[in-house]
Amino acid sequence: MIVTTAGRPDDETVTKSLLFASKLGVEFVPRRKQSVAKLLEKMEDSCCMVVGKERLELYLKGEEQPFFFHPNSAMFRIKRLLKGEKDPLVSAAELIPGMSVLDCTLGLGSDSIVASFVTGKTGSVIGIESNRFLAFLVYVGLKNWKSGLPEIDAAMRAVKVVYNNSLSVLKRMDTGSIDCVYFDPMFEETILESDGIRGLANFADYSSLTSEMVEEAYRVARKRVILKDHFRSARFEEFGFKATIRKSAKFHYGIMEKEDV
Repeated sequence: MIVTTAGRPDDETVTKSLLFASKLGVEFVPRRKQSVAKLLEKMEDSCCMVVGKERLELYLKGEEQPFFFHPNSAMFRIKRLLKGEKDPLVSAAELIPGMSVLDCTLGLGSDSIVASFVTGKTGSVIGIESNRFLAFLVYVGLKNWKSGLPEIDAAMRAVKVVYNNSLSVLKRMDTGSIDCVYFDPMFEETILESDGIRGLANFADYSSLTSEMVEEAYRVARKRVILKDHFRSARFEEFGFKATIRKSAKFHYGIMEKEDV
């Protein structure tokens, strides 16, 4: 990984780029009118973070389009909630104001943003991301993205991002310390819902869900553990989740209530 600036940076962008490179422990390379592809070729690096005035972009060698933070489906999901409509995750997890949520598979953070909106100022949402560069990109995005709706902006700002693997975090947490623990692992069958999700696939953690992770999640959860997975996934039955069947939906939610195990 290297960090550089957008094409014509001002002093503020250069300063920000140097700060981000320092935080990530990687090299800052001045742009000097070179293309990102040329920089990656010369530096023999596989990934480049480009710091612009409005956003951060991640470029992978060989990929033409950059990857960047966007609240994605959280935008229209929260708009629906504001209209009094239901959200499948909110319903499955029975989220209400004041609840605490641990999202073990943060990704771009869409589910965490929705959970943060519902749990509100008295609740808390922690998102774990195992890819260091994705975690940083999403952390900066959550703190700076302007959606145009104060409710969505407040929900994004309240999400706490943790760079680590979920099992390590779960093992360090106290028993019954979080109301709801949530897993959204990479589907065993691919669903490309949008360009944003397609780009995420290049940075996602493809580690499988394990019995140890589920057991630790159950120990930590005060109310329930939720699993989002492909509707044909065998993981619901394998790990003991009660799948909620959603007709015509490509993914279902599995629920493990504390009193059920």
